[in-house]
Amino acid sequence: MNSKPRIHVLSEKLDGFFGEVYNNVLFIGRFFSELGPPYEWKEIIRQCYMVGYRSLPLISVTSFVIGIVFTKQSRPSLSEFGAESWLPSLVAIAIFRALAPLVTALIAAGKVGSNIGAELGSMRVTEQIDAMEVSATNPFKFLVVSRVIATSLMLPVLMFYMAFISMIGAYLNILVNEDTSLVAFFGNALEKISFLDFFSSLIKTIVFGFSIGIIGAYQGYNATQGTQGVGRAANAAVVTAMFVVFIEEIVAVQITNWFR
Repeated sequence: MNSKPRIHVLSEKLDGFFGEVYNNVLFIGRFFSELGPPYEWKEIIRQCYMVGYRSLPLISVTSFVIGIVFTKQSRPSLSEFGAESWLPSLVAIAIFRALAPLVTALIAAGKVGSNIGAELGSMRVTEQIDAMEVSATNPFKFLVVSRVIATSLMLPVLMFYMAFISMIGAYLNILVNEDTSLVAFFGNALEKISFLDFFSSLIKTIVFGFSIGIIGAYQGYNATQGTQGVGRAANAAVVTAMFVVFIEEIVAVQITNWFR
């Protein structure tokens, strides 16, 4: 007798899950159908400023600390084998291949994704999006496409900036302990970094940026139930974006290893 309600609840949850996946696919398909010209250049530039420039303080502090801490934690392990000279190369490989793309994406998912979800959610529940539709404006192109383009463009820029600041933090830690010149440090660090490392990190962050933008926009654009819906949209944007970023990172590592 008790099994039927449980089966019914499970069925409803599965229907809800696959229905949400279907709606996401439709939303992504609509994005690509609306991607062509004319573009909302002013809005795209404004969103690039919001995504990029507004994220610089948090990215700067986080990346600098990562560079110092990772170098400090790696030195004792290398010292046991007398391989302190490998430290710049080890730090550069870890930062460019994994830390910079992933940490940048997670920071953007928390800061940018929540902002997009909350902003569009607020516009949805206050009927501003409906008003744009009535006034013959394409709200999807103006609100969604511009934000996804901005996140896709700015995340690679933030990633390379983060990698540079992290390397500066690593250099300062090495300078205090070993008095190495800046030229020698970057020469040793970049010696083991290949074109594949730069290219794979670039592609990864473009994909991460697209995912963060499209997930935040989807959650906000489809928000319901007033102000509570805005909070749920922002929270769902962050959680879902982080989960998707981790899945994409696993897939990207496998693909890169095949080429390597």
